[in-house]
Amino acid sequence: MDEVPGGWSNYLSGVQLLLIRHAEPVRVEAESGVADPSLTEAGVRQASQLVEWLKSERLDHIAVSPLRRARETAAPLADAFGLEPEVITGLAEFDAEAPSYIPMEELRATRDPRLSALTEGRWEELGSLVEPETFRRRAVDTVNRLAAAHPGEQVAVVCHGAVINVYLGDVIGTPRLMWFEPRYTSVSRVLVSRGGVRTVGSVNEAAHLR
Repeated sequence: MDEVPGGWSNYLSGVQLLLIRHAEPVRVEAESGVADPSLTEAGVRQASQLVEWLKSERLDHIAVSPLRRARETAAPLADAFGLEPEVITGLAEFDAEAPSYIPMEELRATRDPRLSALTEGRWEELGSLVEPETFRRRAVDTVNRLAAAHPGEQVAVVCHGAVINVYLGDVIGTPRLMWFEPRYTSVSRVLVSRGGVRTVGSVNEAAHLR
């Protein structure tokens, strides 16, 4: 984790990022084309619960992945706060161009070998067209630029599990791509000082799902 010179006063004019994983999407195995699943009924409820969790907080900006599951998660949050989400291509998941989407829960329950491919970075086996280190650099640079553009603000970043993994991993200094499993609509907070110093405030907040 980055050092915090000057203590917490260094964050007074910085930014707080709320990294939010999308809600539960439907399972898709397309015969052709790209899988871009929408939310399940449970996912729609999770997105609503997220709004209840955050409605007492200040929110100045919403950034969102262009994928449908992220945009549908961000929509009720944007309505509640009267904000127009900024769609950012660099927040898309590594499998954005893949022909299928199988939820991690199903991969685990069925002991699908694609789960180990996911956690070990063999993403080409999942239909990914992006090399893992390229994805890591793109995601980290995208979120860092977003933080730099919103000093003094609280920004919701509605994106994906791997995006959250690699960004938090970059903050704490782990080389692993996938080192924890963000829950659907979970919130992980990163504080970024006015000098660009980053520290993790929380990981995987999910009390709203109880």
